[in-house]
Amino acid sequence: MKNQSESNSHEHGYDGIEGHSHDHLAQLLSLHNINIDHTDLHGHVHSNGHASKQISYCPLFKGLTQSEHDQFLDRHVKEVLTYKKGETIVMQGDPISFVMLLIHGSIRTEMITMEGNVLDIDILDGVVPLAPSFIYGANSIYPTDVIAVEPCIILKISKSAWLDEMANNKQLFTNFLTLNADLTLSLTNKLQMISIKSLRKKLATFFLEKTSMKQDSFILKRSRTQLAEFFGVQRQSLARSLKELEDEEIISLEGRQVKILDRNKLIRE
Repeated sequence: MKNQSESNSHEHGYDGIEGHSHDHLAQLLSLHNINIDHTDLHGHVHSNGHASKQISYCPLFKGLTQSEHDQFLDRHVKEVLTYKKGETIVMQGDPISFVMLLIHGSIRTEMITMEGNVLDIDILDGVVPLAPSFIYGANSIYPTDVIAVEPCIILKISKSAWLDEMANNKQLFTNFLTLNADLTLSLTNKLQMISIKSLRKKLATFFLEKTSMKQDSFILKRSRTQLAEFFGVQRQSLARSLKELEDEEIISLEGRQVKILDRNKLIRE
C-alpha cells in the first residue's frame, strides 16, 4: 500500500530543502507561510492566526535544553506537511517510513474492526509523534487511521536519524520509552472501557482517567455527538446518563467542561 503521508506531501508540493544550517527548519516553515519568532526558533509556531504551541511541550523533548532540541530538529526535519480539517493523514496499515511529529493542530485516531465497524480510539493535540510505539516494530505499520480534526502541521523526520540520536542521548531515549509506556496504558484503559457494558460505568471510567485527586476537571475534546460515537451509543442515551450523573451531584457540566464533584461515587459506579 502506498504510504498516505508520503503521497500527501507530494500531492501538496511540500518538498523539503537541502542543507542543514541553523535556520533549516525556519526556512522549511516559511515555505508554507508558517511564521515563527526568529529569536526563539522552536518556541512558538503560528499558522493562519491559530494559537501558538510550543514544540518544547513534546514529551519526547522533556529535560532537553532549548539548544539540544533546536539543533536536533534543524539537523533532521526533512519536510513540513500541512493538512486541512477532515483530511486523512495516514491510513491503517500504511508503512511507517518516517517519524511524523505533529506540532500544530489536533488529530483523531480510529480503527476499522474485522466486522467493518469504526472504532474511535482517541483525539490527540500537538505536540506529539504519530504512533510512536509502532515506529520501530518488526511490522512497522500504522495501527489506525489518523485524521485531522483541525488544520495540522507535521514535521517529517528520518527514523534512522531519530534512532541514532536516542543512542547518543539518554534523556531522549528515556522520554521515548516513557511516552510509549503512557500510550500503552491509555490503550489498555480504552480496551477495558470497550469491555464494560454499562454506559454509566463507561462514563465513570472515562472521567476518572481524565482527572485526578489534584485535577478534578477537564475539557471534553469531543462534541456530545462525537462522545456518543466514542462510546458506541445513541446521543439520547448519552445525554440521559450525563443528566443522571449531574442530578446525583457526581459531576457538573458547563459546555465542554466536566468537573468531578464526588470522586468516590464515581469510583463505585
